[in-house]
Amino acid sequence: MSQAERDRLVTLKKAKKKLITQAEAATELGVSVRHVKRLLMALKKRGDGAVVHGLRGRPSPRRLPEATKQEAIRILSEPVYAGFGPTLAAEYLSSKHGLTVSKETPRHWMMEAKLWRGRTRKPEQVHVGRPRRTRCGELVQWDTSDHDWLEGRGERLYLISMIDDATSRLYARFVTSDSITENMRVLWGYLERHGRPLAFYTDKAALFQTAQKHSRDEPGVEKDPVGLPRTQIGRALQELAIVSVPARSPQAKGRVERGSSTTQDRLVKGLRVAGASSLE
Repeated sequence: MSQAERDRLVTLKKAKKKLITQAEAATELGVSVRHVKRLLMALKKRGDGAVVHGLRGRPSPRRLPEATKQEAIRILSEPVYAGFGPTLAAEYLSSKHGLTVSKETPRHWMMEAKLWRGRTRKPEQVHVGRPRRTRCGELVQWDTSDHDWLEGRGERLYLISMIDDATSRLYARFVTSDSITENMRVLWGYLERHGRPLAFYTDKAALFQTAQKHSRDEPGVEKDPVGLPRTQIGRALQELAIVSVPARSPQAKGRVERGSSTTQDRLVKGLRVAGASSLE
């Protein structure tokens, strides 16, 4: 019996002994006088258990069969589903095995079977978020994710991603190297599919920005970036009248960084389930 139920019981017993009126008991319990009369009748028949809900301890009528639970645990115990979180597990159970459940259901099942353990998030340093651009195509974030996408099943791949800042529309392609040629090919594909954006937001990699060279005699003197020669990608963007904006920190282009974090978790598992072992 919970503390709230004990408090209700005290109020009902005071009303039963006529220490307070039924109307006062109703006000104290937040119910109608008629319901107080029902509770007093139940208290007379069932004793103190009248304040406990009658369905307590009974299995829910919405509870899934035990066979469904065991089948889901068997599926998620397979090596191909190692490391899956509850949300992704619920999606794959529904799409591939016909077991439609909410994400909270496999969460409890997986924790009970020791297939997954909840993690307590540490407080992170708060960065003031830059507001999104208001229209699609105003700014596109561009980045390359270096990760073991095939988990050792094939050659090393890179994922070049472009995310629209206003809508989070994603365009990404796997490539065999993070080179000028591959980045230009992905740029071509983006322009053919989505048209020309106003600006690209990139990091300060040598693909996008010429590295500053310092003289030995003047090690602290920096040249104006505008006066430095442009890279191949920089010249291509200039010819297309697309502004190239260099980010000063990873947090500045946080949208594409968070997108890479998501794909490194979900896409890797999807490639594992699909049995992908090559770029083709």
